[in-house]
Amino acid sequence: MTTKTEQQLFVGSPVTSHAFNGALDKLVVSDNSTTVYVYAKDANGKWTKETELQKHIERVKCVDWAPKTNRIATCAGDRNAYVWNLNETTGVWEPSLVLLRIERAATYIRWSPAEDRFAVGSGARLLSVCFYENEHDWWVSKHIKKPIRSTILCVDWHPSNYILAIGSCDFKCRVFSSALKETNDKPETSGWMPKLSKFATMLAEFSTQGWVHSVKFSPSGDKLAWVAHDASINIVHMNNHDTVIRSLTPSLPLLTVIWASEDSVICGGHDNFPSLFNIVGGESVSKGIRLDVKGKKAGGGMSAMARFKALDRTGDDTKDASLDTTHQNSIIELRVKKSDSAGKCSQFSSIGMDGKIVDWNLDALASSIADLKI
Repeated sequence: MTTKTEQQLFVGSPVTSHAFNGALDKLVVSDNSTTVYVYAKDANGKWTKETELQKHIERVKCVDWAPKTNRIATCAGDRNAYVWNLNETTGVWEPSLVLLRIERAATYIRWSPAEDRFAVGSGARLLSVCFYENEHDWWVSKHIKKPIRSTILCVDWHPSNYILAIGSCDFKCRVFSSALKETNDKPETSGWMPKLSKFATMLAEFSTQGWVHSVKFSPSGDKLAWVAHDASINIVHMNNHDTVIRSLTPSLPLLTVIWASEDSVICGGHDNFPSLFNIVGGESVSKGIRLDVKGKKAGGGMSAMARFKALDRTGDDTKDASLDTTHQNSIIELRVKKSDSAGKCSQFSSIGMDGKIVDWNLDALASSIADLKI
């Protein structure tokens, strides 16, 4: 892909979660309904709907696709989660029920790096870490409860597979040990886990001034970043939990964060465009660089069609009410699509409340935006 941005898909309704398979030629999408859609890319690069996954009876909150084992995980407001396996003979995705044992909506789901377990956040003030039990042929869960005091909004796994971070509505970002004795885990000590700790041990806790919408470990796992509803970006190193690099941005609240490299993050939210922030000297965060840069529109009068559209949207036919951003509404989620062995991102995707799924090419953006350093 040579363009800076490329609209991959327009769903038509708000997109709340998405994930790609390992080959990046298939996509699973949740559109704020009870149905999950799987899209496939043809030889011409066009996305077409391949199938629908229908099992949930309430709105699907989050989806994730394990790229190595080719399994899809979904969770919803019906307090259930399912693992979908593709039957190679029939070509049908078959669901397996997960025993979450929760009394409130499931809000977030993520596979671990080894794809032998996944974590499910919920409104029940607990985190479910789920693993497969061969003896009974089902997915079971263990709970992390204390000291979580509100709904979990986001989860991320450390590259080691035995540590995870969560963000919640109690204005806290927390790091826990997720080592399971049932799977004979053998974690190693690190700055996050100075000594071997049993399952559900809280390893770190950080306070913010708003709901924590997104949390993400750096490619190496040495750093942790999270964004909160106070429009802040927060970054901490595993060897210095007492020093949190905190930057209050002038933007509207940020909803999602990913790492572009070991020293830079990309954030998106209610401003409708992604921005890149660099860590300067390990002590501060640079001013954000807007990645969605568009040229000025050519002059000229409005066409009849554009005039009627403007009149329908705003009641005013004197100007076009569209925004100068690719997304016309809030960015809900960012996903890294391509990165090198060091974790430097070259391509990522975004979804928004406007129903768009957009690809962003960082290499092309770097050559066209001044002062963009990754």
